[in-house]
Amino acid sequence: MGNSHKKGNVAIIEKCAMSREGLRHLFSESSINQYSFHFFNEQSVFHQALKHTSFFSVIYSLLGHRKERRECLVCLHWLSLSCPDVQHIVLAGDDREAQLVGHLSPLRLHGILSKSSPLPVLQEQLGMLLGETQRINENMINNWYVSQCRMLSPTEWELLNYLRRGFSLVEIASLLDRNVKTIRAHKFNAMTKLGVTSDIGLLDAADILTWSPPAPCSTSELM
Repeated sequence: MGNSHKKGNVAIIEKCAMSREGLRHLFSESSINQYSFHFFNEQSVFHQALKHTSFFSVIYSLLGHRKERRECLVCLHWLSLSCPDVQHIVLAGDDREAQLVGHLSPLRLHGILSKSSPLPVLQEQLGMLLGETQRINENMINNWYVSQCRMLSPTEWELLNYLRRGFSLVEIASLLDRNVKTIRAHKFNAMTKLGVTSDIGLLDAADILTWSPPAPCSTSELM
């Protein structure tokens, strides 16, 4: 990026035109209008803007689609490598998706917000996050989402990974050296923690696990 960081510039990646207009209205409120918000409907357009505009914060807006969650992770991972000083915020479609991202995202985020929050609450939370550029995963908003449900156990993580790869509960029980009844109990616990009520919902939630940051290059590969 050619310019030095300017705290006022905030990028919002939002693919839905109606959602963009709603966010424009939200971000025009006096409590946060000291920032200059730039809206992008595609990652590629945002990448082009980075060549001539410096952003101190990037907000990636989701609509509850599994493909978008993966694209979000790819974009923010790339951003963390190319622009490590830029703040990363995810604006989830609802509280369930916010909790899901908080549970399963392999990336460190500055904040996770929910579109289903009351507007005054969302404005207040956004204002707090934009003023806390150094506190990755330690601010009170992230702690609120984490406190809403217990974290997944190691067995539940393994279960989700096997389920998304197409293994049956019987096969998973054999692989983990557990009985099927125990595996069913772990599956129920995982569904409860992730806020889903069906097998399809569980697989949709676990789909975020299909992407993980690539292994870092060795020193010889970077030279």
